[in-house]
Amino acid sequence: MSTLLPCYVLLDLETTGATPTQDCITEIGLIRYENGVEIGRWNTLINPEVNISPFIQRLTGITQDMVNHAPTFAQVCETLLQWLDQAVLCAHNVRFDYGFLKNEFKRIGITFQKKLLCTVKLSRKLYPEHHSHSLDAIIDRFQLVCNQRHRAMDDTEMMAAFINVAIRELGESTVQETARTLLKQQAIPTGLDHLDVHTIPETCGVYLFHGNSALLYVGKSVSLRYRVFNHFQGDHRSAKEMRIAQEIKRVEYRITSGELGALLLESRLIKAYQPIHNRQLRRERQLCAWQVSSDPKAKPLLTLINDSDIDWRATENVYGTFKTKRQALEVLNKLADEYGLCDKALGLEKGSGVCFAHQLKHCKGLCAGLESAESHWLRLLTALSQYKLLAWPYAGRIGIREHNPDYDITEIHVFDQWCHLGSVKDHQELDELSARPCFDRDTYRYLLKFLNRKQVEVITLHGY
Repeated sequence: MSTLLPCYVLLDLETTGATPTQDCITEIGLIRYENGVEIGRWNTLINPEVNISPFIQRLTGITQDMVNHAPTFAQVCETLLQWLDQAVLCAHNVRFDYGFLKNEFKRIGITFQKKLLCTVKLSRKLYPEHHSHSLDAIIDRFQLVCNQRHRAMDDTEMMAAFINVAIRELGESTVQETARTLLKQQAIPTGLDHLDVHTIPETCGVYLFHGNSALLYVGKSVSLRYRVFNHFQGDHRSAKEMRIAQEIKRVEYRITSGELGALLLESRLIKAYQPIHNRQLRRERQLCAWQVSSDPKAKPLLTLINDSDIDWRATENVYGTFKTKRQALEVLNKLADEYGLCDKALGLEKGSGVCFAHQLKHCKGLCAGLESAESHWLRLLTALSQYKLLAWPYAGRIGIREHNPDYDITEIHVFDQWCHLGSVKDHQELDELSARPCFDRDTYRYLLKFLNRKQVEVITLHGY
């Protein structure tokens, strides 16, 4: 009698697709072991309550007719939980199956958590001389006999056969020790060398997830190691997290002097390299803003200006910024409806007479002579107040000093007119700093946040 772990369940799922937040389980097959003895096995089709695509039907052999009268996941969940009770969940690319189970349980209001063991990783550790560790490769390598690939119980039996061969060839103690080691590293995706992650320090910085040939994702944290591990412990609550876990091959990190340095570096890297899974902080085309006339009777009251035309030392009556002209107009139209503003006075409608919004009783009547220009102008400023751009409150350049005591890194982040000019470590680098101000909306937000903190050290840079 030989054993892998004191108590474990080998499991395989068939599904309607590859995305656990959108697709559903169509079949479950599992075998439970305790102290090296097979306690029992369970196999059931599942009604996914959605259509199975022709491609998936051909791949798995599971047709729509086969599942139409099968139990739903909600109907078998208690039975499944009994089979998995107190056991380590083992599967080939286990985070795929675990992600589906987590999401299926979540849909019926149950939080599901298990210890995991991936047989892909087990094969990699036990047989590092082989390039491929897919189930098909393992079947071919050990000349295993599989009656029907991509059916849950048949694939589960192939995992059991692989474990038995490995124990026979390499010895029970070797396989057990490898399994115990992997249990300690269970949060790491299959394609990623665990050394890449376990050498990441607990300090402030930026991390980069690389695939085979592309940058997948860039993030930042005041605790790099914790944040990176947290990515892999999310159990694929989103399709993005699952794709990252499937595609990641290498982790790179860069230590920074502090939180602001990490924010600035993350933003710069995302805009420069456009990682596949980053949606925020993307590179922006020229931004624009609304400038309100100081004359309440001006027609139109607002002018759309580019961010390059903004005088950041005098931003009175400037509101924004907006990524596109379309966004700026959408915001203005929305505010006009909410505050009863006149479309013609704003320049949103041309022609003479009362505006169309007044006919719909959305405009309070400036165009019909029912209110004064001054009253309308003040209401416009109130409506736009949430978008008010603040004037640069300094006479010239400033620096914000940050120090990372863990690595004795000190930097001064240099700003002018809300623009980040660069980060320097000494006076020589400061003397050589010659970047032109280039407004970035994310940098503006970061700087507003940090200037309001009492512990931030601001240095006035006279003569630069």
